[in-house]
Amino acid sequence: MTTAAAVEPAPLVRARACAASASFPPPRRRRAAGAIRASPVPGRTEAAAELPAPLQPNARRRGRDPLWHGGGFSLGVDLGDARTGLAIGRGITFPRPLTVLRLRGQKLELALLDVARQQEADELIIGLPVSADGSETPQSNKVRSVVGRLAVQAAQSRGLRVYLQDEYGTSTDALDYMISRGVKKSARDTKSDAYAAVMILKRYFTSSGRGAKIVLPRQPELQDKLMVQSRQDAEV
Repeated sequence: MTTAAAVEPAPLVRARACAASASFPPPRRRRAAGAIRASPVPGRTEAAAELPAPLQPNARRRGRDPLWHGGGFSLGVDLGDARTGLAIGRGITFPRPLTVLRLRGQKLELALLDVARQQEADELIIGLPVSADGSETPQSNKVRSVVGRLAVQAAQSRGLRVYLQDEYGTSTDALDYMISRGVKKSARDTKSDAYAAVMILKRYFTSSGRGAKIVLPRQPELQDKLMVQSRQDAEV
């Protein structure tokens, strides 16, 4: 099964395989200087050159260059076992909630890509559950599994980039925001996931994308496709 691994925007995350079954042979063709190799196993880092600009999150590029107006919208995703909340934003105005999907597996992954297409998003910002001290939880592994498959489909179908963003505390932030917006108590439960996705995007934009980790497919051809598509989106 084709998978993907999360990579820090700067420096690039690379990891060594912890078992022979998890390792992949290096690509036979030579790659240009600064090109990316996906990590067999996420979580370990080593010093490396900075991620190429086309693979950096939009918020990071806008934060570094105020005159850069490329890139599309960012689709915020709050993944859950039964419900997945979605929000949309570009960092110019406050993100807005979209909807809550009650899907799982491949149906969910395809629905996310379809919503991204409809909303003209060129990147997905997906919340990663972590503890207060930043350590990962059993739920983190479930999210990584889904996101790994999604990143491959996103690259294959439309050249979309997928990032993980720390979502600790966003559910509480979402509740506070709903109350401040006058959302009725009876409606909060059904809308909470979408508003949690709003808070994920808010954190992403507020930090200029510094905490977002790209999830790269292992295949060099898909990594190249991401870079080519990102350059084309930036020119639109």
